Amino acid sequence: MSRVFSGIQPTGEPHIGNYFGAMRNYVRLGEQFGKNSLYCVVDLHAITNPNAFDPATLAEKTYEMALANFAIGLDPSQVIFFVQSHVPEHHELNWIFTSITPVGELERMTQYKDKAGQFESIPSGLLMYPALMAADILLYKADTVPVGEDQDQHLELTREIARKFNHHFGQTFPEPKSVHDPNALRIPGVDGNGKMGKSKGQGSTIGILEPLDAIWQKLRVAPTDPARVRRTDPGNPDVCLIFDYHKLFSDLDTIQLVDRECRTAGIGCVDCKKKLMEGVTEHLTPIQQRAEELRTDPDYVKDALRQGAQEARAIARPVIEEVREKVGFLKL
Repeated sequence: MSRVFSGIQPTGEPHIGNYFGAMRNYVRLGEQFGKNSLYCVVDLHAITNPNAFDPATLAEKTYEMALANFAIGLDPSQVIFFVQSHVPEHHELNWIFTSITPVGELERMTQYKDKAGQFESIPSGLLMYPALMAADILLYKADTVPVGEDQDQHLELTREIARKFNHHFGQTFPEPKSVHDPNALRIPGVDGNGKMGKSKGQGSTIGILEPLDAIWQKLRVAPTDPARVRRTDPGNPDVCLIFDYHKLFSDLDTIQLVDRECRTAGIGCVDCKKKLMEGVTEHLTPIQQRAEELRTDPDYVKDALRQGAQEARAIARPVIEEVREKVGFLKL
């Protein structure tokens, strides 16, 4: 049977880009694959970019990311959910993969090129990130990986690493395929500057656990169609990020109404945003209420993570033993 693996970084609060791009897919695949679906808060990945994490808050953000996933409906009793650093086998397989991965393959990664420019002295962890990602996936011999499209290049390198290991040491790992949520969109940042992302700061994101009044303050000043200077100017929803958000949060009748009334100046931008906020409130309120319930019982999240790590290690240990034997390490 297929096995699913995906990881999510704890470097910022979970936002609607994470939710619609990956987290919602975790729930769907978890219902389909059960304990053959493994999801991981990748705290080791978080520290590969020193600019993107704070050691004083890393543990808290790791906990909050787990809590957020449980709040959206992911059931830790039905899937395996754990923290990456709690399963030390990730380290060992990462080193073996690092040893067989050419530097040139790592240097050609688009995300590495984009982020390397932020540093005068580039951290080696930033370069080795894809080898660790390959170890995360292949440690469980996962063949199905729900990721955003921005991770497709890394997943292709994972397949190449699997082929290289299998060629040198014998057939061991599958070549995993990516799975994209067919309903996910490339979600723009609420400030209008490119894709929504945690690395761009809270001003760019709409957090799924963010207070609703704070979300409204962001939407209220968010840019719309620049051609709509006056209330009476007709607009083009196709170039308006607020309309992109309507596609995520509003029902079909509302989407069609906004599309029609914007083009004819029958609705102003403020009223359009108010209608959007109604959908946001309806969608996020039950998630936030569940999160508050979980916060009243912190042992639930911690116990779930302990259990998840134990279940993950039960799968990982035999794989590492197989790898050690094939690589030729001394066994006592």
